[in-house]
Amino acid sequence: MKKHFFTLNFVMLFCVFSSSETVLAQLGFCNGNSGDPIFTEDFGTGTSYGPALPTGTTNYDFVGSNGPQDGEYTVGPNTFAYGWNLPSDHTPGDTNGRCLIVNADFTAGEFYRTTISGLCETTTYEFSSWLINLLPASSCGGSGIPINVRFEIWDNTNSVRLAFGDTGDIFGSNTPNWEEYALVFKTSIAQTSVILKMINNGSGGCGNDLAIDDIVFKSCGDFISISDQVNNSSITICSTNTPFSQTLTITPDNSVFSTHFYQWQKSTDEINWTDIPGENLQTISISGITTSSFYRAKVGETASNLNNALCNVTSDIFQLTVEPISVAPTVECWETATANNATCLWDVTGTQPVQPATACYETASFNNITCAWDVTGVQPAQPTLECWETTTFNNTSCAWEVTGTQPTQPTGLECWETTSFNSTTCSWETTGTQPTQPTGLECWETATFNTSTCVWEIIGEQPIIETISSDGNSIVIITSNIGDFLYSLDGIIFQSDNVFYNVEGGLYTIYIKAKNCNDFITIEYHLFYIPQFFTPNNDGVNDTFIIKGIENYATYEVSIYNRFGKILKRAVNTSFSWDGMYNNNPLPSTDYWYVVIIEDQRHVGHFTLKR
Repeated sequence: MKKHFFTLNFVMLFCVFSSSETVLAQLGFCNGNSGDPIFTEDFGTGTSYGPALPTGTTNYDFVGSNGPQDGEYTVGPNTFAYGWNLPSDHTPGDTNGRCLIVNADFTAGEFYRTTISGLCETTTYEFSSWLINLLPASSCGGSGIPINVRFEIWDNTNSVRLAFGDTGDIFGSNTPNWEEYALVFKTSIAQTSVILKMINNGSGGCGNDLAIDDIVFKSCGDFISISDQVNNSSITICSTNTPFSQTLTITPDNSVFSTHFYQWQKSTDEINWTDIPGENLQTISISGITTSSFYRAKVGETASNLNNALCNVTSDIFQLTVEPISVAPTVECWETATANNATCLWDVTGTQPVQPATACYETASFNNITCAWDVTGVQPAQPTLECWETTTFNNTSCAWEVTGTQPTQPTGLECWETTSFNSTTCSWETTGTQPTQPTGLECWETATFNTSTCVWEIIGEQPIIETISSDGNSIVIITSNIGDFLYSLDGIIFQSDNVFYNVEGGLYTIYIKAKNCNDFITIEYHLFYIPQFFTPNNDGVNDTFIIKGIENYATYEVSIYNRFGKILKRAVNTSFSWDGMYNNNPLPSTDYWYVVIIEDQRHVGHFTLKR
């Protein structure tokens, strides 16, 4: 019964050997030299599928598509059915080459058979074929059934098995490669044909799908080498050494043949070979060689096999290459050409004279007539410089580089000064004189030079009193002009501060003068001072409330009140002091109010009595 992909099992392809692919010897390969292929099956070329194999070759059913199911096969260039990995056949050089693609049945057994005729009796042969597992490793949940094929060789009566071998399990891969398997066998006396059978060893299920290509039968013999007298397997000589003579010797390893018969052959293209008459010994002497030639020998185990292309093998090839000497090369004026008979080449010796070192403005060119370097070019002219400049030639930029900076023009000149550059001394020269300072100044005047206007300015004047006032027990003097003034209360000791602190009340003469003057102006000032508090506790300090200096005024009046407006003490035009008593009784600690009238000016405030 036919099933879909997931239950398909064994598929095969038959395709040809490439020297770049790995050759496996699980079954056994011919270890010696071989003859030309006796039988080759590469299944042809074409883009279609088919035709079916000849009747009797297989008991599987043919389908003309790329997706055979269980127990079916096809012949085609590729298959992508069911996710199989077969992008192309195996045969090298094929375009749309075909392979045999088989989906094996669930039941193990024979799936391919063919008869090979024209063999020689008692002769060793090699059968080989290429296989590939079509199922990717990721299919069937990663547990696909591997392929396993048995190759069997039977006599032409199908009653005697001459040789057999199993490939063993070949598991699926996501990047499969074609692999070659081979089987070596020997025919019996009077046996000229054999039957090749391919048998599926694997069980059915998901997997066991493969392909086979390039089935080949060829004779197998000893490993047979050819060498000259110094054991070279090939030589190259120069045509100057011709005509050439040499002796070649065949050496079999006796691994297959028990006896050896030889026929030496010669070729000029390694494709078409001609027997050399009379040369049937293990050694041959060649002479008079003037062109490239190839030598080999046909080798048979019997004389009859030697003359049968289906039964003999060919030795390795000895290549004798004659290299023609080339035309003498054109040489430079400094070179010499000499023919080398060993390499068949011309040896050219000699070295061009070393190019001289040149300046950047120079050019060197080789003169083949004089066989020397000619140098031309002139250095650029040096530039004209300022007195502060120097110049050096830069071979990188090929130009004169001027360095140096004019001396910096002096700064910080006075307003009356000017500067000019002197190219002779290569320096700046400064000229100019400050204007003469004025004379005849008053003592309060000061002459200051103004660098902005570049003239002398005279500043300073006598002090002019604007106001004199008191601030508590301090005298504050304000002038209507500004100057470097000094102040005094006695005309002897002067100070720069315009405030006199902690001055007792009284009549004072105030002196004011400019700092550098002996002349001064005066003005009288009456200072009376009203204390902020007093402490009538008989400790001898601040025991009475006294308004000092008030007696210096022509008219004055002093009145003391409590907070309820009751008058406690009063004095008119007479000295005043209060001891904090009323009606011989001490008054309590608190604030009291005063009213002072001096020459019609009223002063009102309060002070504190502290006990």
